[in-house]
Amino acid sequence: MNKTILLVDDDPFQLKLYERLLQNNGYVCRVALSVDAAEEILKKFEIPDLIISDYEMPDRNGFEFRKRLLKNELLKNVPFLFLTSVNDDHFIQQGLDLKAIDYMAKDIPPSRILSKINNLMNAVKEHYERSLSEVKSIAEKLNLRNIPLKAPQLKNFEISYFNQTYQSQPGGDFIDFIKVDERYTFVILGDVMGKKWGAWFFSFSYLSYIRSAIRLCVFDGNTSLSTILNKLNRVIFADELLSDIFSTVSILLLDDENATLCYCGAGDLPVLKFDNKQNSLVTYQSDGILLGFSEHVDYTEMEISLHGDEEVYMISDGMIDFQVNDEKKSDMKLFKEKLYDLKVRKEPTASIVKNLFDKHTSQVDDCSIIIVKRK
Repeated sequence: MNKTILLVDDDPFQLKLYERLLQNNGYVCRVALSVDAAEEILKKFEIPDLIISDYEMPDRNGFEFRKRLLKNELLKNVPFLFLTSVNDDHFIQQGLDLKAIDYMAKDIPPSRILSKINNLMNAVKEHYERSLSEVKSIAEKLNLRNIPLKAPQLKNFEISYFNQTYQSQPGGDFIDFIKVDERYTFVILGDVMGKKWGAWFFSFSYLSYIRSAIRLCVFDGNTSLSTILNKLNRVIFADELLSDIFSTVSILLLDDENATLCYCGAGDLPVLKFDNKQNSLVTYQSDGILLGFSEHVDYTEMEISLHGDEEVYMISDGMIDFQVNDEKKSDMKLFKEKLYDLKVRKEPTASIVKNLFDKHTSQVDDCSIIIVKRK
């Protein structure tokens, strides 16, 4: 995906020159003639990969803009580059003291402007990739995973799953399979609200609570999904560290002895089933709200009848989200139409997953899907 740069300058002519130069070389540009306009853009769109701002502007200047960004937890770490028409060491030092990564004079040739920006973006990318590699290495050593290495082997069910992170960055989707004994297996798909690292870290907290709730209920001889979710929600609501962090979750209980399947969810997308006899998609929608949003919630479970070779599909919202004209859109109907078309053509499970992801060309979030097939 092309990198996005926010350009801020009160000179319309200068702004247009920079915008055209960067767009012609593969960057996505957003432009603002003032700090106020820039802040509105930052509220409306995704966080940019780089901010380039002039020093001297009416009303609020580039220094004040930078100071305000440094106080914003979401924006303070976005790489920031100052533009200047004043070759003054004092101005330059002020900018660098505000943790700007560099400065750039307005009168340098376009080729040098582009080279400087390319070099900065490459340096930021290399630093990020090193940091990501180090964190992933530590997580693996601690055996921290929010996506399992493989699905359990069952007698009456076949489980397939796929996860694709957004721009190869850790995200909030999590998947788990808990086989408590030869009879019962829990299938879990969740999505922590938030972006990138924050959601990724909190996904481990949610997984720990979910695993504990399931184990404790099973030890007490209770496999009711509604009971598990009700207890889980109350515990999460009481956790002050998760007071402003919410998550969706879908849970299936597979009874491998009786070949039955139950479903319960919290704020999740519908679970879908393709009915082979009726040649139609059946929707199962939970009525429970997000985990941790309210202390007392009634989560209800439902049984899904699954006959030989029929499949159920659990998906995260990244599967129905896409980008149009720089805006995020969601379309469950479109996803269902794609899935229905693949099932009518009698595509095998592996082909269904491949087609759904191959056609998902404008990914804007983590994408996850779990398919449970009755053997």
